[in-house]
Amino acid sequence: MGRGDRIASYSNLLLSISIGSWFLSVVSSQIPLGSKLTVEENNYWFSTNRDYAIGFLNFSDQYSFGVRFNAIYIPSSEQTAIWTAGWNVKVSSKAYFELSPTGEMILFDPAKGKTVWQSKTGNASVESAVLLDDGNFVLLNRNKSAVWQSFESPSDTMLSGQILSVGQSLRASSRGSLTSYYSLHMNVSGEMQLRWETSVIYWSVGGPHSAKQAILGSDGILRLLDQRSQAVWSVYGEDHNDSDVKFRFLRLDFDGNLRIYSWENNATSWRTVWQAIINQCDVFATCANNGICIFNASDSYFCQCPFRSTIDSKSECLIPYKPSCESGSSMNRYDHVYLYGIYPPNKTVVQTSLHQCRSLCQKDPSCHAASFVNNGTAQCHIMNSQYVGGQSDPSLGSVTFVKTCLDPIAVLPAPVSALRKVSQKICVACLLEVAAASIVVFLMLQFGIGVYLFRRRKHMMQKSASPHIVPNATGCIMFSYSEIKDLTDNFKQQIGQNVFKGVLPDNRLVAVKDLNASIEERRFRTAVLKIGSIYHKNLLRLDGYCCESGRRLLVYELAKYGSVDKCLEEPRMCKRLTWRKRIDICLSVARAVSYLHTGCREFVSHGNLKCENVVLDDELEAKVSEFGLRTIKAEASSSGGLAEADVRDFGKMMVVLITGWRNADEACYWAYEKWVKAEKEMAMDQRIVGGVDLQELERALRIAFWCLQGDERMRPSIGEVVKVLEGNLTVDPPPPPFAHNQQRSP
Repeated sequence: MGRGDRIASYSNLLLSISIGSWFLSVVSSQIPLGSKLTVEENNYWFSTNRDYAIGFLNFSDQYSFGVRFNAIYIPSSEQTAIWTAGWNVKVSSKAYFELSPTGEMILFDPAKGKTVWQSKTGNASVESAVLLDDGNFVLLNRNKSAVWQSFESPSDTMLSGQILSVGQSLRASSRGSLTSYYSLHMNVSGEMQLRWETSVIYWSVGGPHSAKQAILGSDGILRLLDQRSQAVWSVYGEDHNDSDVKFRFLRLDFDGNLRIYSWENNATSWRTVWQAIINQCDVFATCANNGICIFNASDSYFCQCPFRSTIDSKSECLIPYKPSCESGSSMNRYDHVYLYGIYPPNKTVVQTSLHQCRSLCQKDPSCHAASFVNNGTAQCHIMNSQYVGGQSDPSLGSVTFVKTCLDPIAVLPAPVSALRKVSQKICVACLLEVAAASIVVFLMLQFGIGVYLFRRRKHMMQKSASPHIVPNATGCIMFSYSEIKDLTDNFKQQIGQNVFKGVLPDNRLVAVKDLNASIEERRFRTAVLKIGSIYHKNLLRLDGYCCESGRRLLVYELAKYGSVDKCLEEPRMCKRLTWRKRIDICLSVARAVSYLHTGCREFVSHGNLKCENVVLDDELEAKVSEFGLRTIKAEASSSGGLAEADVRDFGKMMVVLITGWRNADEACYWAYEKWVKAEKEMAMDQRIVGGVDLQELERALRIAFWCLQGDERMRPSIGEVVKVLEGNLTVDPPPPPFAHNQQRSP
């Protein structure tokens, strides 16, 4: 028997055993409709072998719902979660989970006043559920066929026997309050890839067009199988074929590394028996914004910031250069260091020499750092962002140059030494020389003092609001109303509704938003503190504000191309909004709103999401503006109903981008009618250049119509929208989002 036949036999045997144990579990441990679990009662459902349990899992006084190990010889502290509902959904101590009478799994949190996750199986004729002896949680119909199972909706873990098919993925759990960007994908090219966001692939095996699924065998071997179930790639855990090992699982950890864990019968903890990346510093953005990664002899790592000022106590490690520095710049050299941009995760690569690499960055005002590598080809990697990551190692042959601003120095001439008395006689020529020198010295002194005072006055004008800077160093400067009038040239250039173009003293362009409302001063300042502390690459940065004599204005960074709705109207810009770019805009906006909902210390609602409040920078990258204004204009800031409203508004915005219509409501009715009639191609904007991916169009319309559902409880979370747009989550055909008997004419 050949190796391929043995693998096929192994897969068939594994499938037979799984089916046999599945039917045994179904007979003995069915969970009827209407069953309920609560955090307060701390109750669970168990597999028949009691090796697994499903219920609420405690994570530092926050709870998730999922499946965990339950074997009696595994201590409770080591009964790790293997699947969680909604990937990263956290609920309060009042939450409950119900298998509803309609056959839908519902996770409801009274503290949030809403359903935070649901299986959307209400129309699948579900009659019961069961937790199988292999850890798979399954919904069954009247024929005992599985209509939903946790193995097909994995979170961050795969158990022995579980299959990861093409199109499926694992998503790492979050580190603290930050959203995880790490994921494991099986792509259509037959590769298994570790990614950061969607564009950075930092580990890959298999391909091209070979593997169709990945499976972790009970023998401790991770395999990629082709369509004939033959292994095209495999890796062995240290303890493979060890009969003493009771449990194994594969997990994508929060640090972005993929590992196999084993539990021996005499063990006291899980043991790592394989990991994809030996040097953790090779995982993209391991240190995020906290410095560069240094791998030490003990196979661990630490983050260090070589270019941080010794007096800078901030946790972030940012490139110290700012394009606005007026005193020139210098290039600091770091040997055996390689850097890459994180926000955005890209760079410009030029084939050139080491000396020319340094010179290119020095002359480019937008360049923050450059790394030179020579691995057969001399390349200069130029970064135009202060948000960088990287690593340092003596084995690295790369050289990095980091740009810094030169500090201004007021140089005063040294005191003139007393003239020695060489002659009592008056020397006319000497007197003239001394007088001329004195005049020159005097003029130099006056010029030096004048330059110093001018720079100091300009610096003080820029920092004139420093006594009023918002607490906790958000960096938002308080401007007086007269200063606002100066920087906007008395509101001369209007670029939007109550929005005016301005120029700061350091020549940065800004957009000034006049709220044109009477807002209590303390509430306004509190809201500015909250908004100013929020950072995401797809959120427009708040630079300052004005709170004086009833005036309430906000100062934002200025995006080069303005709002999306204006770009849709302008023919030249509309041509640049290709199908790919429009979907990228939708995904960027969804990520930004998801960050507002779940990535901040507390929930933030946008409250007015539409194309007019999404702007495009010089790279056509989308940035959401005017977020958080609800906290300024209204007392209430709880998440009840507000998240669903943002999701609805996002759906409208998507339809506008797809159709090109200006009236969002009309566009939604019209697009849905076209989709129902299987004429989705007619719904897209006919001005789109370069064609449309019809599968992507179908997916986009489906998720948009789910967002538009009249029943708020049926709308997906914005996090689910992100997964759909990334291609990591399938989406069912939606029901009518509104009263379909209302006829609308195009």
